Amino acid sequence: MRVGVCSSGGHLSTLRLRDIAAAGRHHEALDLFRHALRHSEPFLSISSILPSAILSAAALSLSPAAAQLHSLALKSGLLPADPFVLTALLSAYSRLRLLPLACRLFDEVPSSAAPTSAFNALISGHALAPVSSPAVLALFCRMRREAVPFDDVTLLALLPAAPPAAIPPLHGVALRAALASVSSVSNCLLSCYSRVGAVDFARQLFDEMPDHRKDLISWNAMISCYAQNGLAHQVLDLFDTMEHSASVEPDAVTLNGVLSSCAYLGAHSIGRKIENYISQKPSFDSNTHLKNALISLHVRCGDLARARKIFDEMPQRTIVSWTAMIAGYGMHGHGEEALRLFDKMIEVGIRPDGIAMVSVLSACSHGGMADKGMWYFSSMKTAYGVVPSREHYACVVDLLGRAGQLKEAWELIESMPVEPDGPIWGALLGACKIHKNVELAELAFEHVIELEPTNVGYYVLLSNIYSDAGRLDGVARVRAIMRQRGLKKGPGCSYVDYKGKVHLFMADDHSHPQAKNIYEMVLRLEAMVKNDSEIYGNKRKENLPLTGFHSEKLAIAFGLLNTEAGAEIVVIKNLRVCEDCHQFMKMVSQVPLLLQMRLWSGHMKLGQRFLWKPVLSVPHTVVDVQKLDVVFLEIDSLLEHIYTKYVSEVLAHQVFGMRNVGASLSSVNRRHSSVRWLLSIDSASCCLRVRTYSHDLLEQEGRGAVPAVSMPAALCLPIWTLFSNRVAAASR
Repeated sequence: MRVGVCSSGGHLSTLRLRDIAAAGRHHEALDLFRHALRHSEPFLSISSILPSAILSAAALSLSPAAAQLHSLALKSGLLPADPFVLTALLSAYSRLRLLPLACRLFDEVPSSAAPTSAFNALISGHALAPVSSPAVLALFCRMRREAVPFDDVTLLALLPAAPPAAIPPLHGVALRAALASVSSVSNCLLSCYSRVGAVDFARQLFDEMPDHRKDLISWNAMISCYAQNGLAHQVLDLFDTMEHSASVEPDAVTLNGVLSSCAYLGAHSIGRKIENYISQKPSFDSNTHLKNALISLHVRCGDLARARKIFDEMPQRTIVSWTAMIAGYGMHGHGEEALRLFDKMIEVGIRPDGIAMVSVLSACSHGGMADKGMWYFSSMKTAYGVVPSREHYACVVDLLGRAGQLKEAWELIESMPVEPDGPIWGALLGACKIHKNVELAELAFEHVIELEPTNVGYYVLLSNIYSDAGRLDGVARVRAIMRQRGLKKGPGCSYVDYKGKVHLFMADDHSHPQAKNIYEMVLRLEAMVKNDSEIYGNKRKENLPLTGFHSEKLAIAFGLLNTEAGAEIVVIKNLRVCEDCHQFMKMVSQVPLLLQMRLWSGHMKLGQRFLWKPVLSVPHTVVDVQKLDVVFLEIDSLLEHIYTKYVSEVLAHQVFGMRNVGASLSSVNRRHSSVRWLLSIDSASCCLRVRTYSHDLLEQEGRGAVPAVSMPAALCLPIWTLFSNRVAAASR
């Protein structure tokens, strides 16, 4: 589109050109510039329209046009005297990645003639380079030497490209120049401190900012700082503060950071609240990035059904959406479903990338599908164009290791076309732990500590391998090496999300308000496990773990104390779960109908996650047994029916024989029969008063114990719920 210019309208042409260029209509701006050159009077001020034309050429990546405009500026005598033309050319060459030309042009300018804007343009150009250049700081130092004033634009260009050690001094420079109070500079400093991991400095700066200067960018910068440094708990606390005290509304960036932290901590209830908030905002509800974050949240919190529902309802799915859902199925052990979804992704025309293939291989590993995993690995380059990387090799080593094919895993490492890294040797070391191969573990350990000498996890893993093999000398040797190198195992902690708050537990920690009840519950769980071991044989009794009050146990106890029957408890551990605690969890999950456990573990930086679903609650009401007659009468017939159906009619006649021959049971006999039944359904959850009374009654009556029975959990939950409700009603 051509735009005419009146010969007497030079000023009008300048304004129109600037407005058109500022609006992003760069082709039109260049057309207007050419038209102005051809039709305007000879004395039209070209210096007023040339900067806009130069920047439009750069925006369109027209390097030849920028060079022509540079020549025009030289012919017109505008260089190096005109600061606007000089700055525009420096910015254009920087944007076009022609930094040598920009430097040459800048060097042609006398030191006294280079304005602040020219320095800013060249600093920005160096900052845009793929690799941070020391020239950035050198230019700023030159500004200071030559007394060229700097402004907030200078700092905004300089800070992101500065090395970590330069951030605090530059912060001091900003304070002395009274520029740290500028919101954009403060926000930039927050981001820089986040980048270098200086969280305390960032929070101090954030707290020192007046509330009226904390805009959305400030809150997002601080939330991102916590999120990027793994401080998910602080993210949620800050978001809560933002909701209740700030005058700004969260945007998609805010919610993405918070959702990732919810996923990290397993804070499912908080994530669901944010999901509801998103659903009420049309602009958010259609945001693919937020939908992907929600899928990751539900996947990591174990709610695969909700994650799949969001996935299925997405109008447009990216490769990230597919990968998140595939990875979710894989980490939860649904390998077949993960592969079906992967095949569907291929059918709809989504080409997998390297991350998607990692999810597929990991799903095969966790699903015990070694053959399928090897097929995908061998065909990923020819079928999908994905060249195997170290991460893929690590997955395959883990795949073979879990399947017990340690020799094949070793041979794969030996034949790799690239040098194996730490995770690859670590995967082999982990496989040696599973299959108790001490010799190969020592070899893998030698390689892995050469690559990652400060990774404490590998030392602990080898120590555990020695411990399992009874090699106490090896355990002592590993600990001695750790002491020599100043390495310490980080404290383990477990998280539980309850009523929108994440509760943190550490081993032997008594700081929680419910600590007394929590520790009592742990002791009760251990007693139940011990009792169950005695019932079912010496093998499990011998394996009874004596691990003290580890964080996992405290978290589980807290969840049981504070949740209703049927509620799901998500316990997240930041480190690998020790073998004894894992064994304890397995044994607790096998106590008749007390807990149903699903374990999910895998190649995740977030560590292992355990999902516990209590089937039965623990009533605390002490009820006079005389009030329970009606309760037992109601339940007794149901118990007889179940006993007949799921055990045998013969035993049913023995247990309920008095009634079956027409005799009427006394209320006492009916009571203790039902109580014994309920104790068979849940060996410890019945309140102590009723349990003790029932044993007293049995002794008084001289009757033997009612035979225990195993029945489907689906039937036990309704029975126990009915019993609990009736007991509660009788106690009121």
